[in-house]
Amino acid sequence: MNTIIPAAKSLLTVASSREQEEQQQYLTFMLSGETYAISILSIKEILQYSELTEVPRMPDFIRGVINLRGAVVPVIDLSTRFGKQPTPVGPRNCIIIVEVDAGEETQNVGVMVDAVNAVLEIPAHEIERAPSFGSNIRTDFITGMGKINGKFVIILNIQYVLSMDDMATLAEVALITELAKVAST
Repeated sequence: MNTIIPAAKSLLTVASSREQEEQQQYLTFMLSGETYAISILSIKEILQYSELTEVPRMPDFIRGVINLRGAVVPVIDLSTRFGKQPTPVGPRNCIIIVEVDAGEETQNVGVMVDAVNAVLEIPAHEIERAPSFGSNIRTDFITGMGKINGKFVIILNIQYVLSMDDMATLAEVALITELAKVAST
């Protein structure tokens, strides 16, 4: 059975029993009317949407950058990344800060979504393989399809959604922003 757990409590939970090891926790969120999920192991924090600094000449899916405790963090619009319309800004928008591999290093990236729902535990036997058709996104972006209360939730493979090519672009965003900061001082 799927269990809804308060996000703050679940992010601190350590798997200690065999049953917990067979279940993974996922943050579910809304994007263009569909429910998606990301493993909480990739998530550093969730922020309420705030103004972004736009960076000229970036791909449409890069909405801009934010200052996160002195660090420049690029923000990706997942809707645009998936080839849909840009996410409209509203009161429920959130930026999910995820940690992604960039070669031998990791980089924090903000992912803009319509709204965050809940953290769910999904048993491994309730996760189906990614479909080969019927989804608006590439199948390599999908880890699987989780069954929750009789409905499917698309579980994203955030490492593929934010591929190495994208990481190169994100690194350029950070460099450009840093250079702009230096030039303005």
